[in-house]
Amino acid sequence: MPYSFNRRRFITSASLATFGLGLTGASAGMYSSRKTSPVRTNAGPGDKAGLDGKRVGIIGLDTSHSIAFAKSLNGPTKDLDFAGYKVVAAYPYGSKDIKSSADRIPGYIEDAKKLDIAIKGSIEELLAEVDAVLLETNDGRLHLEQALPVLKAGKRLFIDKPVAASLADALAIFEASKKYKVPVFSSSSLRYTTGAQNIAQGKTVRKVLGADTYSPCKLESHHPDLFWYGVHGVELLFTVMGAGCRTVVRAHSDDTDLVMGIWEDHRIGTFRGLRSGKTDYGGTVFGDNGIVQTGSYDGYDSLLVRIIEFFSSGVAPVTAEETIEIYAFMEAADESKRRGGVPVSIDEVLTKARAKV
Repeated sequence: MPYSFNRRRFITSASLATFGLGLTGASAGMYSSRKTSPVRTNAGPGDKAGLDGKRVGIIGLDTSHSIAFAKSLNGPTKDLDFAGYKVVAAYPYGSKDIKSSADRIPGYIEDAKKLDIAIKGSIEELLAEVDAVLLETNDGRLHLEQALPVLKAGKRLFIDKPVAASLADALAIFEASKKYKVPVFSSSSLRYTTGAQNIAQGKTVRKVLGADTYSPCKLESHHPDLFWYGVHGVELLFTVMGAGCRTVVRAHSDDTDLVMGIWEDHRIGTFRGLRSGKTDYGGTVFGDNGIVQTGSYDGYDSLLVRIIEFFSSGVAPVTAEETIEIYAFMEAADESKRRGGVPVSIDEVLTKARAKV
């Protein structure tokens, strides 16, 4: 990759205490609530007419998400508000040693070209021609390395799941966001299913007392167990439960993972990761005035609408603190597995991860 880095050189050693689980303090939402000025561009001969400030670049053509987002933004107009944003350039790489991802790149390059997307030979070339970036590389190990030049260039950044391949790298990305004063947003599309949003907004139950969610949970040897695919169901769990988990315990078999979290207000939420039989996405939410289902998966466009709103406003719809807690939950689940299924605190895994930043 063209960007070599030393995390301690790029990331200040400032304490990450603001990322702790005390989410009600003055630091809560510090990355998502800060207003930023509209994106400005320097028009050049390569600019496309009418796209001032709305040129999107993609890093990573090794996932179907890249082409799905590009087709929505560059294809026929839908009854959705994409505000005129278009994907104009892509840097295709990308995992080199995860075969299921690397093998997709040549085909997705051709798909991108059909959508009038210019293929660039480096991230530097891409950044010179775009105003905001979708970091879509499937391999989370590359995300910190690829995110740093984007943030240093002042481009608003969406990072697709997983935000990183370790909790330490996730913390480092958000610390870089703070350092360069550039907002970052990361989310699974499961957060924005209609049913989950109705629950989160109090439209179907008044108060969520607990929840059980599930999703496919394929494992990938270069990533913590839940980061690769289980993150979808975990994000759904946090969407309906909110932040504030304190301890995590995990039961594991070849076919299934069952992860239980206990929240600070004594509520219990569980995630079931599926690796055999019929797999799907969903969950049950237990409320004070009813029991409801989270509903079916709606596709990518509901997430893309929020990404475009973020590119326009500079305000992430999910706080850095909540995103970090999601990854701390999944890291705690791995630690519980390593210890034979004992409870592990979120504070413990965050403390260990901060020491590596």
